[in-house]
Amino acid sequence: MRNSRAEDEAPYRRPDRPHRLRRLRRRTAVVTPCAALLIVGCALPAGATGAADPAGPTVATASPSLPADLRPIDPAALRSAVEAAAKKLGVPGTVVLLRTPQGTFRTAVGTTELGTSDRPTAADHFRIASNTKTMTAALIMLLAQDGRLKLTDPVSAYVAGVPNGEHITLADLLRMRSGLYNHTDAPELSARMDSEPGKAVTPREMLDLAFRRAPNFAPDASYEYSNTNYVLLGLVAEKAGGRPLARQLQDRLYAPLGMAGTSLPAAGDTTLPSPYAHGYMYGGSAYALVDQPYPAELAAAARSGKLKPVDYTHQNSSYAFAAGGVVSTADDLSTWIRSLVTGKVLDAATQKQWLDSPRAENPAAPDGQKYGYGISYQRFAPKAAMYYHGGELPGFNSFIGHDPDNDVTLVVWTNLTLSPDGRTTTNALLPTVLNQVYGLSLPTVTD
Repeated sequence: MRNSRAEDEAPYRRPDRPHRLRRLRRRTAVVTPCAALLIVGCALPAGATGAADPAGPTVATASPSLPADLRPIDPAALRSAVEAAAKKLGVPGTVVLLRTPQGTFRTAVGTTELGTSDRPTAADHFRIASNTKTMTAALIMLLAQDGRLKLTDPVSAYVAGVPNGEHITLADLLRMRSGLYNHTDAPELSARMDSEPGKAVTPREMLDLAFRRAPNFAPDASYEYSNTNYVLLGLVAEKAGGRPLARQLQDRLYAPLGMAGTSLPAAGDTTLPSPYAHGYMYGGSAYALVDQPYPAELAAAARSGKLKPVDYTHQNSSYAFAAGGVVSTADDLSTWIRSLVTGKVLDAATQKQWLDSPRAENPAAPDGQKYGYGISYQRFAPKAAMYYHGGELPGFNSFIGHDPDNDVTLVVWTNLTLSPDGRTTTNALLPTVLNQVYGLSLPTVTD
């Protein structure tokens, strides 16, 4: 298990030292805080227009007035760069949905299912994993806005039997500062998933996995990403809101924003709405859930093609619940993250509280990666910063982010959890896309 403190704090790693993106475990870092030093003046010619793409229509203005930190998007160059990176990673299929002041660009490469030529689209459903946390956190903020709960409330007021529960606040859970053991680290969970992949579990069963282990630190003493926090927040939302989590998410978030392709499946539902992408990973679920690196033999067999990836499409994701169980599309996620960051979900006072919530994960690096109320934040250029999250579970990787300084929205998903050489696929693809958008010179997977 790669879980060293140094690795957790590294905001960006070169492809030869991958920062493993545990989306049911840790967040994606966008770039290093010093990335502003990497901005280059090699902008593509202005006036590029969008080309048709199987991922959906691409729309671009002919002569956009772009912020200084953005470069004009050349759709052909973007597609070529994404295609090369995806091929290098061995990803079956990927979608990049990018919105800038220049327009909307949808790039899709590969296939939704191995053995077919079905090109992915921005309307394909996939499991978004920990991007779910942005939604759970937003619901908690709405309930606070309604006066149904306070972020200073102890979790013990809503859920019984939580270790240190009388001292852990809802804000601690939101910011990953509870100290509670991460239930997806429990080896019995991955063993159960591998032996009975379709079996439903309850949130209480997942909490029991965590609570059998001692907390890792006292409440608010440190930062540590734990899915247990968000399973608890899902139960808090159900008690405070008086209705099942899936119903509240639908009524308060998805329906008002027109996100018809987004849902939290029922516990026994292992299907995906059509159209959907299949999701793949080499080996057992522990390689995604507990950050277990690939053995050399497995990696070699995957690279050579002798080992075929496992199809995890119809896993039962009830173990993820409010921490990572939602199914969505790239189109919906683009709508979601932009709406959330730009204030279309919360009222003005609650929005300010949410925007100001990120705190440095590492106190020794106050300008580095921050985590707030279900959201990461990082500044990576003088006038460019992104609120973002990522998602990973067996079969799928994804990233959602919005840069309010430059009105840039980015969604990326892949249907391979880890590349044969162990790189987290969406995390590895991000520098390729950011270079195209911001004119950065970050090292990419093809360098």
